[in-house]
Amino acid sequence: MSGPRADKLPHASSKAAVLDAIRAAGTISRVGLISVTGFTAPTISNLVRKLIDEGLVVETGHAESTGGKRRVLLRLNHTSRYAVGVCLGQGVMTYVLTDLTGVVVARISRPGVGAEAPATVVSRIAAEIPTLVDSVGVDRARLVGVGLVFPGPLTGRGVAGLNPELRHWREFPLGAALEQATDLPVVLDNDATAAALGEHWAGGFGTASAAAALYMGSGLGAGLVIDGITYRGPSGNAGELGHVCVDADGPRCWCGARGCVEAVAGPAAVVAAGRADAGLAGALDLTTGTGPAAVARDFATIGRAARRGQRRALALCERSARYVAAAARTLANVMDLEVIVLTGPGFAVAGSVYLPVLRQELHTVFSRSAHAVDVRLSRSAATASAVGAAALVLESELVPFHRGLRVSESLDGEFAPLTGSAR
Repeated sequence: MSGPRADKLPHASSKAAVLDAIRAAGTISRVGLISVTGFTAPTISNLVRKLIDEGLVVETGHAESTGGKRRVLLRLNHTSRYAVGVCLGQGVMTYVLTDLTGVVVARISRPGVGAEAPATVVSRIAAEIPTLVDSVGVDRARLVGVGLVFPGPLTGRGVAGLNPELRHWREFPLGAALEQATDLPVVLDNDATAAALGEHWAGGFGTASAAAALYMGSGLGAGLVIDGITYRGPSGNAGELGHVCVDADGPRCWCGARGCVEAVAGPAAVVAAGRADAGLAGALDLTTGTGPAAVARDFATIGRAARRGQRRALALCERSARYVAAAARTLANVMDLEVIVLTGPGFAVAGSVYLPVLRQELHTVFSRSAHAVDVRLSRSAATASAVGAAALVLESELVPFHRGLRVSESLDGEFAPLTGSAR
């Protein structure tokens, strides 16, 4: 993996800044770009001309006249580049193909990683990507790259594999292996952070300057977006909400600590409690499987029953929600959050049960005299992390300063991110 050459950084970041401004605005004039970016008129004129020549930007009509010459509007050429996003869930793998604006144009789901060998999973992904792209007739030459997101902690090489279910992935060079298998640049991140980026691109955070996505998949996590920038921390593992302690004398978590919210109230804890209740387990036909797929199925069954008002299922989910809400309040207090979005496959099923509990708890945040915390359900909770994975790739082309764990140069090297920098 190589990075951008030092002599190209200013040029690349200036073009990317203009691209990102156009993306955020939808349509904007050259004069508008001068105002938004602070660049001079000659600089904007030069950059826009190059972007039009490269097919990334097109002129699209005129703004309303304000008394002088009508200004030409610009927008991204949404079909000029595409990105693939893949979420390696343990129960299901989700693939999306998005255009340059982040709009999903194709989506498929496949069985999760389970206990398969990492190399086998990589081969599977490499075979599915052409199927996804060809299903909508997109020219593969227009692919910018692949965003790959995974539950759990990451290292510079790949998955740390601390979770017992992921031990066989420990230190597997996931990004490098997929780059070799697909001959495409690959960006890695965790699923919660990717989901937050996806919400940001889709407008799920609105105008909030400090927002978080609470992600419920096989566990619990959070992704943070501060002033439009996804905050990852020095190792890419910021936002581990599932390992906030909510009971100092609670059960031992797989991470080694006690009383983590994931151990007390995550999907596996909810399922374990449901299976221990003979009446509920019999009524809902809960399984006895121990794998992630079985836990995901039973959590979805309990969540659907809770939504229907089944008393015991509702009690389990509301108990879980109270612990999750306590952790979310801690996060909101520490980060002074304005918006929290509930997302991920767990909240896609049971979010309507968790939402009122979190809203009630977040009324007590320390900042309430200055601003409320708006708690929302994601409009695309089931696929948010895959959409965010694709957005990671697009961000590497559109945003001038991007911190990521692993990013290759894009198609022409002009739009590679400045890894290790922060805006």
